[in-house]
Amino acid sequence: MKVQNKKVEKLCSFYVSDWHLATMILPYINSKIEKNVKIIPVLENDLKENIKILVEKLNLKNKEKILSINWKNINSIKYENIENKLNKEINTKTENIILVNGSKDYIEKNNCNIEKWLEKSSILNIKIINFFEVTDFNSNIVEILNKHDKVFNTSGEKEIEEVFG
Repeated sequence: MKVQNKKVEKLCSFYVSDWHLATMILPYINSKIEKNVKIIPVLENDLKENIKILVEKLNLKNKEKILSINWKNINSIKYENIENKLNKEINTKTENIILVNGSKDYIEKNNCNIEKWLEKSSILNIKIINFFEVTDFNSNIVEILNKHDKVFNTSGEKEIEEVFG
């Protein structure tokens, strides 16, 4: 997806519980933090406790940096809320990854808000990973895949054909 000469890479992911989600993203986030990538969660449900418990149990190099990420939920359905969050947290000197998690409606509205913000910003490249809870959406999985460039799973970023081909 391109927004005014900007590259917006969108990934989708599917999970079965908040614990599964936290377990799946922690190794990925740990590796991205090592490369100075900025991680920005946009969450409908608070993941702070799950992340804290798992980080304590796992041997991760970047424990403090992971715990310093704002894992609390945000009411970002309103454009102003996402605009404030992104203006505050986006790092113009490094790669940025926005993690969007919640109901299908929450994800869709926030993707629209993020794209609206990107149209006004000077950020050139950004990655958005949308996390869908398998039991929470009634849509056809093909419909979701068609709106994304890649799939994210426990082994990282994959081409859609690699996973669903």
